[in-house]
Amino acid sequence: MFARMLAQRLTVTWGQPVYVENRAGGIGVPAMMAAKAAAPDGYTLVMATTSLLCINPTLRTDLPYNPVKDFVPASNVVITPLILVAHPSFAPRSIAGLVAAAKKGAEGLLVATPGQATAQHMTSELFAARAGIKLEYVHYKGSGPAMIDLIGGHVPLMVDSVASALPQIKSGKIRAIAVTTLQRIPQLPDVPTIAEAGYPGFEGAGWAGIVLLAGTPREIVDRVSADIQRALEDPQLRADIIARGSIPDPRTPQSYAEFIRAETAKWAQVAKEAHIRAED
Repeated sequence: MFARMLAQRLTVTWGQPVYVENRAGGIGVPAMMAAKAAAPDGYTLVMATTSLLCINPTLRTDLPYNPVKDFVPASNVVITPLILVAHPSFAPRSIAGLVAAAKKGAEGLLVATPGQATAQHMTSELFAARAGIKLEYVHYKGSGPAMIDLIGGHVPLMVDSVASALPQIKSGKIRAIAVTTLQRIPQLPDVPTIAEAGYPGFEGAGWAGIVLLAGTPREIVDRVSADIQRALEDPQLRADIIARGSIPDPRTPQSYAEFIRAETAKWAQVAKEAHIRAED
């Protein structure tokens, strides 16, 4: 969604079409490998997420791509708060009720995620570790298929981005339980945070930004970054992003590189504390 919104602005700026090609599944490896095979000429941009740049390398040593050696940061685009949502038939209405239900059952509660090793999965694991409960995961190839099964009642719970879940929450097809940010979000002011539900300091969020191929001339990287930053300062685009439950986050290549390094260290610590392994 955000890639398409950005592409529309860059099409105008660059005076030529900017196409978006989705490559879902495979913990993001097919998408990164398709991009890695392109020429480093600035004509292929990658909208990479937290999992692709930080979490996958943290959990796996067998990745066929290296986010540091194979790609160069241009700018982040959005920070996406996460939210725990439920099918309307799920009885617990709060974090406390969910934890109580999980501790009563011999088996873990089923939770849908957009994929293994995504920020949604990692944040769910962190919450389970903090709450002392067991969760069982159903990993899908993206938010769309997972949301379809949640709405259909095939899984009771899901952790998703607010941007993806917000329309379904507003339509009443699913119910919000808690957000994973430190503060409540303006789009859903009545939905509490996990932190205020008895887990102080709890925080988890995803993000997505643009990287280019390693070897791309520095002047092209700087031009792409500057044009993305300029696009994200546009009041209408900012309003559109915020209306969809996310936060515009333009950065210079240097700032984005530092952000990626900090996020990698953060999720490595989360994996250690929550005892998350690549095969989980």
